Amino acid sequence: MRKQIAWLWQNMDPPFRRRHIIALCVCVFTCVLLLVNPAISSRIVDEVIIAGNPDPLLGLLAVMLTVKLGREGLRYMMVIFLESDSQNVIFNLRKRLFSRLQYSDIRLFDQHRTGDLMTRMSGDLDWCRHFLSYIDYRIIDAACTFLFSTAFLMTVNAKLTLMLIVITPVLLVISKIMSRHVRPRFVTMREKLAEMNTAAQENIAGNRVVKAFAREDYERERFEEKNAAFMQAHLNINKVWLTFFPMIEILVNAIQLVTVFVGGLFIINGELTPGQLAVFTSLSWAVSNPMRELGNLINDLQRFSTSAAKVMELQYFKADITDSKEAQDHPVMQGAIDFDHVSFAIDNHEILKDITFSVKPGQTVAVMGPTGGGKTTLIHLLARFYDATEGEVRVDGCDVRLWKLSQLRGGIGTATQDVFLFSDTVEGNVAFGNQELTLDEVRDFARRADAAEFIEKLPEGYDTIIGERGVGLSGGQRQRIALARALAVRPGILVMDDTTSAVDSETEQYIQHELRELPYSCTKFIIAQRISSMRDADLILVVQDGRITEQGTHRELLAKKGYYWQTYCLQYGLNMEEAEQHGEK
Repeated sequence: MRKQIAWLWQNMDPPFRRRHIIALCVCVFTCVLLLVNPAISSRIVDEVIIAGNPDPLLGLLAVMLTVKLGREGLRYMMVIFLESDSQNVIFNLRKRLFSRLQYSDIRLFDQHRTGDLMTRMSGDLDWCRHFLSYIDYRIIDAACTFLFSTAFLMTVNAKLTLMLIVITPVLLVISKIMSRHVRPRFVTMREKLAEMNTAAQENIAGNRVVKAFAREDYERERFEEKNAAFMQAHLNINKVWLTFFPMIEILVNAIQLVTVFVGGLFIINGELTPGQLAVFTSLSWAVSNPMRELGNLINDLQRFSTSAAKVMELQYFKADITDSKEAQDHPVMQGAIDFDHVSFAIDNHEILKDITFSVKPGQTVAVMGPTGGGKTTLIHLLARFYDATEGEVRVDGCDVRLWKLSQLRGGIGTATQDVFLFSDTVEGNVAFGNQELTLDEVRDFARRADAAEFIEKLPEGYDTIIGERGVGLSGGQRQRIALARALAVRPGILVMDDTTSAVDSETEQYIQHELRELPYSCTKFIIAQRISSMRDADLILVVQDGRITEQGTHRELLAKKGYYWQTYCLQYGLNMEEAEQHGEK
């Protein structure tokens, strides 16, 4: 718990720290003011009502009203300070957590579900805010109210006060036992909440797939199952609280019974005046209420502790892929690519094995092979989303681990088959990687990607807002906008991962022609299954089971009569003799 509180304090800006300390000091002072009116009430009962002397009444009432208004005014200021302080911390944490998400490597997203990350950024952060705006001051308020009231009552009648607080140790023991039972249940509830949010997020993101397969009922039942599990986890916590709550209430009410019964006996025996009994009656809640709140505060503390631990785990997540201290400066990427005996494995599962090839600046390398062979992993290693477990991946003769990540990835334009477009204008999506582009340049790159014609037919042209993930556009249209976005960064290396899989042959030929006529030199890294997409490449690689089984030009691979030749025959519907004749031509 101390670790989480110290962490929150570190994330609060210094001016707000001072305000928070002032607010907590105001809380302590208002607890002292709480004793003034009961003391005056005692005087009113003894010196005015019983003595039959009305003269000091108006003065005493004026003091009571002034103290009441002053106390409420101070507490209002305290709440304003606490709320602004807590918002400052949450603002800083959201900013830092989002930066952590932006600059963390892929491993973070491999290990955590989207729903879980969203829960940390929303619900868990809100509990951190709740601690600073409510829990910490309520703890101080309850403790000070109990201590100051007890000390004041001791000066009035020590014997009666001791009778009242003798119950306190029993309440503390009950609260300690409850705390041990509650904490693991809060951890479980937090996990169930993350699972429920993940189910909702996946369903919303994949709503078209759900509808396409008519799986609405299945998804509804799946969400209801997660929802029920979360509800049950919540009920389990409430059951623990309800188990201990009657005992706490009985002990708290016992304090009030002792006050009335024993106080009455003390008045009869002359050990207490009616005014002093009025003080005990007024402040008995100040002794009992902190005990009543103890259970709620323990619940809140346990929930805060669980949530803060999740947020801290995310904030202090250490990325494996970072800039090396020996990273070199590369203002311009020429586009030379070298894979030198590269192997890659995840969790002892080998994905790539001894990959070796070289591409000169401006050349085109094409990669094909069966699904799951490791083709896309080559891109991930090239852009250093992962590091090779053996060998070296070099760009412009320098190991990618010695490149600055911003320069390496900024020099690689990527367009993939699975297109993600932002909820922004068409122009904003094309210029995403290069915000300095003029509208004419955006139009030029859209033309080269054969996207200009359909963009101009949109309701507002380049100012048309594209829905989330490009909803409203066809697959081929989304791919062409993504290709224009990749071209717009004027990359040293252009990566196309099945980018033209959803376009027709005529469009593909047009795009290939435009790629050859680019106004800047760039190396093209093409992953495709169509022979037509790669036949003009300077180097064609066939990757099977994580190994390069064939490499060469189109003619050379046809002559080998391996996987590439077989694919060629299938796509062109040729038998062996016809394929050989086509190869000669």
